[in-house]
Amino acid sequence: MTSDAAESKDPELARLEVAERQLPSLTRRYDHILEQPDAARALWRAAASDVQRGNLDDRPLYWARLKLLRRMQGQNASALESAERCSRGFDLAFPEREGNKRSERKVLITGFDPFQLNSEIGQSNPSGVTALALENTVIKGARIRAAILPVRFEDFDAGIVEDLLTQPFASGVALVLTISMGRDQFDLERFPGRRRSAESLDNRDLAGGGTPSEPVPPPGVDGPEFLENSLPTTAMTAAGGQWPVRDNRHVRSLERGEVIAESLSDLRDDTAVAGSSGGFLSNEIAYRSLRLQRRLGVRFPLGHLHTPKLVGHDAAVEGEMVAQIRAMIEAAL
Repeated sequence: MTSDAAESKDPELARLEVAERQLPSLTRRYDHILEQPDAARALWRAAASDVQRGNLDDRPLYWARLKLLRRMQGQNASALESAERCSRGFDLAFPEREGNKRSERKVLITGFDPFQLNSEIGQSNPSGVTALALENTVIKGARIRAAILPVRFEDFDAGIVEDLLTQPFASGVALVLTISMGRDQFDLERFPGRRRSAESLDNRDLAGGGTPSEPVPPPGVDGPEFLENSLPTTAMTAAGGQWPVRDNRHVRSLERGEVIAESLSDLRDDTAVAGSSGGFLSNEIAYRSLRLQRRLGVRFPLGHLHTPKLVGHDAAVEGEMVAQIRAMIEAAL
């Protein structure tokens, strides 16, 4: 398939052409890396290093990944999938300690790509910035590994969350925090719901199939209508910072509409419309990760965090968000 044909079928690649005209410095920042033999893995390393040196911006990685995939059109599906995974940090192996040194605790965080790009082509995502800022750093003796997920229903339908998290969950971690951009403050999402209900489009301009009046579970995702996170919420809400941190217990059900739940038992007879984390992919990674933890029979603190919403990009504001999330992780540990 030619590049032009691919762009006509893939809104993300078509949007890249707009970004190349309007955001040339962002889309060209990692062009030199695209020439390297292992460009996908090098992109992830370069972006993490870039952010950790002070360029608090996730957007160059997003656009560079699309440029790389555009160059690779015509290659087999396995090569394209490998490039996606490597450029997203999906190699979540933790380094081994030498000799008799005590092993580091392991912490896993995830963020998301920029989204809502049809209305703001220069949109950043603080969750992605956080993932890059904390990737392979150490907090209170714990090694942080990070990954960034696509904002695409198709990938979630194919099991991307379970594929990413099964091995680290099974190998033992001290804390897992999935992160996305949300509202006007930080929200620790207490009760993720099983169903999709948001009518927002993903980055391929597709909807998830559910609506507020007819919420639907993702394909193949069975389980309770609501699950509960296992984060040390009291410690995390008290960590301090510029924004309030809420233990968000607000959900929506078909039977009762808006509900503030004190416990899972309050929701036992309800059909989920929206979990605490909404009805879009933020809620879905929250639900899927808790569901996977239950199926594997492993125990560790796990939950989802929404950051304050940001329009466009603001490095200073996103730096403050990263600092506050770091403080919450310290408190959790």
